[in-house]
Amino acid sequence: MVKNKDILEAVQKAKRGDEIAYTFLLNSYWKDVYRFMLSKNNNENEAEDLTIRTFAKAFDKIASFDEKFKFKTWLLTIANNLFIDLLRQKNKEALTITKDDSEAYKIQDEEPSPSDQLIIEQNLAELLAYIKMLKPHYQEMINLRYFQEMTYKEMVVELNEPMSNIKVKLLRAKKLLAEIIRENS
Repeated sequence: MVKNKDILEAVQKAKRGDEIAYTFLLNSYWKDVYRFMLSKNNNENEAEDLTIRTFAKAFDKIASFDEKFKFKTWLLTIANNLFIDLLRQKNKEALTITKDDSEAYKIQDEEPSPSDQLIIEQNLAELLAYIKMLKPHYQEMINLRYFQEMTYKEMVVELNEPMSNIKVKLLRAKKLLAEIIRENS
């Protein structure tokens, strides 16, 4: 159980652009938001996509978070609103968040993080085998960032997704890959 004090401290750091704080918040609440989304629609892929979008939107709007409220409640409110938007736009081809990505560009891209360092240290053949254990969209994120050495901005163009979604997906991909490496080492 994560203490509220630790969450508030991470939120303050995230407001200043600290990527480690973003990762901490993502890791602390991923399961809660994903479970909430899965309970709403019973579609794992859609739940995961909406969870990614929830964190992307939350990280874009982190400066507006009022610390009088619980961070988890704030996240779940964002998640619920995104789900309602999805229901309203069900007939459209894709759900899009019409948000200027300028806030997402402020998230610092500090390299290497502990997850990055673990990834770099692995034998390439072994690493490729571990990467293949990830879901295809996470494999693509790792491939574009580490093998094709694309910047976030290049990934936005390549994948035609908002910067905030790219960053959240890459954070999640790195975390899952680091877990697979730890489990198999």
